[in-house]
Amino acid sequence: MGISAYSRDARTAVSEGSFERPAVAADQMTRVYLGHRVLGMAAAGFGVISLVWHDFGAPWQQIQALGNVPYREVFVYLAAAVELFGGIAIQWPRMARAGALALGATYLIFALLWVPHIAAEPLVYGGWGNFFEQFSLVSGALIVYAAAGRTGQRTARLARIGYVFFSICVVSFTLEQLFYLSGTAEFVPKWIPPGQMFWAITTTIAFALAATALLSGWLALLASRLTTAMIIGFGLLVWLPRLFTDPHKLINWAGNAQNLAIAGAAWIVADFLDRVRSAAKT
Repeated sequence: MGISAYSRDARTAVSEGSFERPAVAADQMTRVYLGHRVLGMAAAGFGVISLVWHDFGAPWQQIQALGNVPYREVFVYLAAAVELFGGIAIQWPRMARAGALALGATYLIFALLWVPHIAAEPLVYGGWGNFFEQFSLVSGALIVYAAAGRTGQRTARLARIGYVFFSICVVSFTLEQLFYLSGTAEFVPKWIPPGQMFWAITTTIAFALAATALLSGWLALLASRLTTAMIIGFGLLVWLPRLFTDPHKLINWAGNAQNLAIAGAAWIVADFLDRVRSAAKT
């Protein structure tokens, strides 16, 4: 089933409204969708990290493109406040749309602030990779915003756009790992057999397969679920241990929040596709 087929059913799926609203189908009543909650937890985590460290969640969240900004901490606290608000608001049905809008706008700003870096060094993929990592969060927030809205073609279209955007971001995840394969391997814990490079290559192939599935629509739901599980695995095996080995580095805390946020966005996509599949059965 291709993307166009998903889009035909998207209107029905999005028409379920808020995340807590009971669905019409009996099997839907027992389903629990957690993607937006994970994204919200990560956003709130970013907010707390910024307040504690008096800085953005570097290196992913940064305003270096603006140069030497006066009263920089004011912007740090403003971003922290928005992320805390959005992260909490997105947990509640009546506030989910406002929370998603706040988070989507914030992450879009952080994504666009990578554009000057891309323009300055277009052949260095680091800037592109950071842009798409932030944009994946925008994609997840867009799907939440659409799903929490009223029934209609516009909300269905927004959800589908968010889905396609995230699929493109997964292509970037693949390229980022491919171009920095040695660096990716260094992140893999040495104690995991059969070796660091094996898992760097394996996860890169997994991202490539997931991107293909999401863009084609073939086994997209399975691909989104496996991608979510893989990213969560990154957090548990790579980022979480760093909090215990070196809790005094901002990047270790920000890395955990960033990884959790991307996992939340992937989970949102899986939730969206599950809604589409369930709606198609009714």
